[in-house]
Amino acid sequence: MKLIEQVRQACQAKHYSPRTQEAYVGWIERLLRFHRDKTGAWIHPRDMTSKDVEDFLTHLAVRRRVSASTQNQALNALVFLYRDVLQCKLGEFDAVRAKPPLRLPTVLSTEEVTRVLAALQPGSTHGLMVRLLYGSGLRLMECCALRVMDADLERGQIVVRAGKGNKDRVTMLPVALRDPLRSQIERVRRQHRSDLQRDRGWVGVPPSVEHKRPSAPREFGWQFLFPSARCVFDEKRRRWQRWYTHPGTLSRAVKQAAADAGMTKRITCHTFRHSFATHLLEAGYDIRTVQELLGHKDVKTTMVYTHVMRQPGVGVISPLDAKPDDATRSACAIP
Repeated sequence: MKLIEQVRQACQAKHYSPRTQEAYVGWIERLLRFHRDKTGAWIHPRDMTSKDVEDFLTHLAVRRRVSASTQNQALNALVFLYRDVLQCKLGEFDAVRAKPPLRLPTVLSTEEVTRVLAALQPGSTHGLMVRLLYGSGLRLMECCALRVMDADLERGQIVVRAGKGNKDRVTMLPVALRDPLRSQIERVRRQHRSDLQRDRGWVGVPPSVEHKRPSAPREFGWQFLFPSARCVFDEKRRRWQRWYTHPGTLSRAVKQAAADAGMTKRITCHTFRHSFATHLLEAGYDIRTVQELLGHKDVKTTMVYTHVMRQPGVGVISPLDAKPDDATRSACAIP
């Protein structure tokens, strides 16, 4: 069996996402090409030393100037290769590490959010999805992959299944979006009925679910809340099925809406998740509550939003905004 096929099977056995699988395969292929370019011959990773792996990681940081997160992803892919695929010890190495930058997220004010949302086509699916990104703090892929059964309109909740880190969580469903979502569910219901009549009412579900319940891919609750415009033919299962809206179309819609609204900030779909968290903290909500809504593993990840709040220093007045009496009093104060 070829090495790349072994890597794919090991990723599937550990239930890694397709994106993680492709990323790991890509880094392993880059490692093979890197040493082939140096020697002219293919070298199997089992025949490489820890020094060879160290040279590759150093090359990424020094020559390619990749970010720290990119180099860490490459390191994780190679550790996975030796530990879980080849099942051999890699050994110690000391590669040059890229320095992680300290970046602050881009956050919109409530007025800016209103302007961008107004620039989206009223009543459009993209407009509803962006409002969910901001109103519920969803990631882009979490929003695209929502199922009909994940929207609990009665309890005002959205269940995010198999989110980042393969974790489930529950987040809020804005009251203002309940009626639009109810209308969206009815549109999906009519579309699903039409697909069933044409023998195209299938949808992709987790393999474990389909194994236990073969009828699940045709059930309405498993349909995507924001389905794609057309069905595609699955060669493996020999059936027509409908996937979710491609995330790229939503990203382009947000970019166009930001341009139409005259925004100068670099706005992406993830900007609305940053704004969701920041506005909740500015409203006085507990940071632990915000952490749970966002699905962060560590509260330190959530604390970054405290640096971009409208009033990061509570009770502190800028010298430029202080009145003359206040400035004099501050200057004469005894520490």
